[in-house]
Amino acid sequence: MRVIVLFNLRPGVTVADYETWAKTTDLPVVNALPSIESFRVFQATGVMGSGEAPPYQYIEVVDIADEAQFGADVATDTMKRIAAEFQALADNPIFVTTTELKA
Repeated sequence: MRVIVLFNLRPGVTVADYETWAKTTDLPVVNALPSIESFRVFQATGVMGSGEAPPYQYIEVVDIADEAQFGADVATDTMKRIAAEFQALADNPIFVTTTELKA
């Protein structure tokens, strides 16, 4: 399963503060979870074909290899702390679960 997370930073949270946390805490911890195949974070840079700002500042792509293990992973104290820190930085993130269409 792939989860796509769309979010903006909370008012008062700087890009530097968020990106330092993401690079030193979120990315390494989540990528080390047994259930995770891949976890990546992208900064949105624009809307193709327009000069408009993107509706979201950041996009996370989480590829979950084992959903049952993921449930166990996110229930740990470490992941509860990471989730709380993320919620303090991100303003109403949207978590979209997906399945891939294949020809």
